Amino acid sequence: MIAAQTSKPWVQTLRLSLTGIVLFLGCWYLAVFFEITPRRFLPAPHEVLFRFIQLIQEPFVGFTLGQHLLSSFRRFLNGFLLAVAIGIPLGLLMALSRGVQLLVTPIFESIRFVAPIAWVPFAALWFGTGIGGPTLVIFMGAFPPVLINTYRGAIYVDRKYIEAAKMLGAGPIRLMTQVLFPASLPSIVAGLRISAGLGWQSLVGAELIVASSGVGYMMVKGQASIQTQIVMAGMIAIGLVGLLIDILLRRMERRFNRYQEVH
Repeated sequence: MIAAQTSKPWVQTLRLSLTGIVLFLGCWYLAVFFEITPRRFLPAPHEVLFRFIQLIQEPFVGFTLGQHLLSSFRRFLNGFLLAVAIGIPLGLLMALSRGVQLLVTPIFESIRFVAPIAWVPFAALWFGTGIGGPTLVIFMGAFPPVLINTYRGAIYVDRKYIEAAKMLGAGPIRLMTQVLFPASLPSIVAGLRISAGLGWQSLVGAELIVASSGVGYMMVKGQASIQTQIVMAGMIAIGLVGLLIDILLRRMERRFNRYQEVH
């Protein structure tokens, strides 16, 4: 009886999720059946699935789907890790120093509302189709959430811990690494989830223009040859990888939250 009650929420969640998927596919098939748009622009779900499987096995514009995804993921990691490497230390430093906060805030506030896709023309001009262009676009999408969440997590650390560390002779580096960073870790990890999502979305926008490989590039070539199945297969691949990244960071966030509760 207890086991049944424990598993019931999972069963209900699974049932509702499957129902949503079935309803979505049903609406899709109805749209295809009644030819709301020409078949070449809205293929049936099974046609997209067959093309998806074919792209995994056969190259399109020089690479298989897996190779395109690997190329995209490498670009994503370059921009995302750069955002983390700069955003976390800078956020901690802003929380520690009023002067640094006043120095950085005007510049940061003036650029963080610029959509990452708006950097694509500059990225194309500065870096062409090399790795620098997509890295810049991804960085501009991923950097603001990292910096903001790091700063917000660190600014609310109890000042008595900072003062106590200073009395024991801790310098700025030790204050950041041994006091502010551990205390603000849950907020930082939450920011990483947002940052990863925005960075992955920014990657696709960058690849639409300033890349010669990757899922976004594959979708552009599919659109140019009016192969809607390829475009939709690319969208599915993007969504699946983005979901996996979010699941990984969500599990990391839960572990850090449990660690904070224990300690």
